Amino acid sequence: MNIHSYLNFNGQAEEAMHFYQKTLGGEFEGGFNYFSEIPGMDQLSEDEKKRVMHVTLMLSDQVKIMASDIMPSMGHKLIVGNHNYISLMPDSIEKGREYFQGLSEGGTVEMPYEKAFWGAYFGSFIDKYGNGWMINYTLKEGEE
Repeated sequence: MNIHSYLNFNGQAEEAMHFYQKTLGGEFEGGFNYFSEIPGMDQLSEDEKKRVMHVTLMLSDQVKIMASDIMPSMGHKLIVGNHNYISLMPDSIEKGREYFQGLSEGGTVEMPYEKAFWGAYFGSFIDKYGNGWMINYTLKEGEE
């Protein structure tokens, strides 16, 4: 079984996913799909026609971040909260630092990326789009 994060945005899905790709890499699986592509959606405002219906950023076969924009005309409301974090487990301290610095740009750092008492380098932040991230690199034997 694979578990993938699915993020909702209020008209910022395309911008946010490009921002995530800039730091994490990966490819967009199938590109961006927009609400304007759905048959019978001619009544949508120009803003809502440009909103992302679905996109998948494929980081590996097992790791994907999916996203879409909400549709206010359909009664959708975006409620940003602290109930959801994306937790990344990088392959090195340096890669963790790179992810932390890149993705926290413009956001709010909750815990800086530094050595933690449980034998890892850890940091958490809320990115500039309101999404929570945790970066945790577990130290290997002999690493400081």
